[in-house]
Amino acid sequence: MAETEAAPLLKEIFNRDRLRHFAVETTAIHPGFGGERFLALASNDLDDLSIMQRLRQIALAYHEVLPGGFATNLEILRELAPRINHGFASMVLPEYVALYGQDHFDLSMDALAYFTRFGSSEFAVRHFLLKDLSRTLAVMERWSKDENEHVRRLASEGCRPRLPWSFQLRELIADPSPAAAILENLKSDPSLYVRKSVANHLNDITKDHPAWVFDRIAHWDPNDPRTAWIMKQALRTLIKKGDTRALHLFGAGHKAEVKVDAFTVTPSSLKLGGAVKIGMGLTSTAAEPQKLVIDYAVHYVKKAGGTSKKVFKWKELTLAPGAACALSISRAIRDFTTRIHYPGRHVVELVVNGEVLATEAFELSGG
Repeated sequence: MAETEAAPLLKEIFNRDRLRHFAVETTAIHPGFGGERFLALASNDLDDLSIMQRLRQIALAYHEVLPGGFATNLEILRELAPRINHGFASMVLPEYVALYGQDHFDLSMDALAYFTRFGSSEFAVRHFLLKDLSRTLAVMERWSKDENEHVRRLASEGCRPRLPWSFQLRELIADPSPAAAILENLKSDPSLYVRKSVANHLNDITKDHPAWVFDRIAHWDPNDPRTAWIMKQALRTLIKKGDTRALHLFGAGHKAEVKVDAFTVTPSSLKLGGAVKIGMGLTSTAAEPQKLVIDYAVHYVKKAGGTSKKVFKWKELTLAPGAACALSISRAIRDFTTRIHYPGRHVVELVVNGEVLATEAFELSGG
């Protein structure tokens, strides 16, 4: 059997072909652009750089080769934006703004709102938040009312306290209140793209200030399906942890009245690269219909010993009195960029309404 070709690394978004595309398109806009010099600077030690390091190096190369000051260069980059035709690759342009636009606040804010339509300015705007939180948030609050969904999303995503792949905003981790008006403006946004960002923003906050999030959403309308979706997604981490307040909001805050008929994890031992099948059956012992949030948790063995628990969503359902349900799911046990597996005994738990009702395990050996 032929070997499966490995997927390209994410950093190859900024490969040499992409750099040549940047050079050709920029030269078409400004014939005096030094394309060869740009390519030499942008591709320096390219193979050794991560995706974010490549992003930064390309922006630095543009600064070295573009002909004028910030305002002049920005006009060229604004023309370049629709020619890039790749969302993540387009983030080079707001990166340029973050690096060289700190002393041109209004011009930079306008540029970030424009560039975000082609990719996202979420990383770049954080540099301005770091320098002047209140002034930048005031602009972002206006963005939260923009007619363009990409600009509205930037208002929420850019000031997430714990945005992945970026530095944390310590001030907003300590006190999320300065961004509250933005979240309020977007709590029933018509765009799912925007709603996902609002939910992720709130989920960030639950890791430090869960009570703040509960106080905030207590005044929101759960009958609005858009708002209800945000609320549920915002509390997903707390729901996985079995937080009774979060479960209560969705009708599952009570102790599950069920009898576990079966809970199985097969095979009991396997090598890395295999899969385990998890199955369960239970019967309601309640006198009334009950809402059940059914999850399973895996205690992954860590490199230094011990384990780390990861909860996975399984099923939400309403179970009638005396009714039974059965579920099964297969889970691959192979390495990912986000998780490396180590040999040892992995405990698997059945979790219903935040309570562990049954436990099994499998033994993992090397591949």
